[in-house]
Amino acid sequence: MTQPTLLIVDDDATFASILTRAMTRRGYRVFTANTGEEALALCRENQPDKAVVDLKLDGESGLNLLPELKTLNPAIEVLILTGYSSISTAVEAIKMGASNYLCKPASVDDILAAFEGTQPNPEIPINETPPSVERLEWEHIQRVLAENDGNISATARSLGMHRRTLQRKLQKRPVRH
Repeated sequence: MTQPTLLIVDDDATFASILTRAMTRRGYRVFTANTGEEALALCRENQPDKAVVDLKLDGESGLNLLPELKTLNPAIEVLILTGYSSISTAVEAIKMGASNYLCKPASVDDILAAFEGTQPNPEIPINETPPSVERLEWEHIQRVLAENDGNISATARSLGMHRRTLQRKLQKRPVRH
């Protein structure tokens, strides 16, 4: 049996290093990229089985990388991992071909389970309380940002707010509910 391969794309070098060590111990041959360009080169050269892609790379979106990875290797399973989760980005990731979508912090077991858990779970608990106004604002901003291909200035214009105000809102972690 051949050794499974994994591409990790994350601009957080510490996180990428820790995940690389953990996945290597679990039997994976791991390739690590800090940028989309590096990821595409590694995918072209090595044709990995799976990829863990950070949604928010330095200056670029992991969502933009997703179709390019799938073009280079149609069989690749891609997991989008993010500390800035929203329903709109999760839906877009799945529509664009991601196998799954996970929120940080995620353990190695969570990541492996996400790759294995491709079957939908109808037993998932449904939250009894509606999302907060802050959460709805975050979701709306993420949807408009996706519509503008991650362009902050265009998104700010669409939302009728100053670009710096939008940047401050994007730097904050979203509220849970």
